[in-house]
Amino acid sequence: MDFSLIIDSLPIYFDGLWTTMWLVATALIIGLCVAIPLAVARNSTNYLFSLPSWGFIYFFRGTPLLVQLYLIYYGMDQFFPVKDTLWENAWFCALVAFVLNTSAYTAEIIRGAINGLPKGEVEAAKAFGMSTWKTYRRIILPSALRRALPAYSNEVIFMLHGSAVAGIVTIMDLTGAARLVNSRYYAPFESFLAAGLFYMALTFIILWCFKKAEKRFLAYLRPLNG
Repeated sequence: MDFSLIIDSLPIYFDGLWTTMWLVATALIIGLCVAIPLAVARNSTNYLFSLPSWGFIYFFRGTPLLVQLYLIYYGMDQFFPVKDTLWENAWFCALVAFVLNTSAYTAEIIRGAINGLPKGEVEAAKAFGMSTWKTYRRIILPSALRRALPAYSNEVIFMLHGSAVAGIVTIMDLTGAARLVNSRYYAPFESFLAAGLFYMALTFIILWCFKKAEKRFLAYLRPLNG
């Protein structure tokens, strides 16, 4: 094993690391903004809201991320010309696929957190005369988002690992960087081991950040000593 080639290729890996980080972070932020109304609609008693939301969540949770990326990257030109548009860019197609995928999973996480709230919190809000909108804004969503943190941390990690498919559509992310290094030096073990170590480092950082967030935002759920 020759690890000197990894040191020589660090600029390529750092470029791939940056691409992976901004792509995943952007997808998670936009996906969370999409997931919140999706979760609320999924819990609605009105079928005009709940059925489309259910169909969206079912489709994007029931199909592999790679298939979704292929459908968007290769299939959009079946519906409209993609030349000289954002759809022509691989990064945009990957971002759209990631947003749709993570929003479906996150919506289901938030929906479960909403359904798991103690009924007393909602009943107390109604007793104070809060409207449904105000109850969601002040009571249900803040509490549900806090309780969803442990499950959402898994989704963030899954999204990070799933982002490796971006390299298949010519994006030079971490996995794409490993492929490039391997094509130059014909050293698959060293090339992909380096990418794996970068993914591990990002995973540990994400877990550490979520542990800190859970300690702060879920402190009121811990039992009091004594």
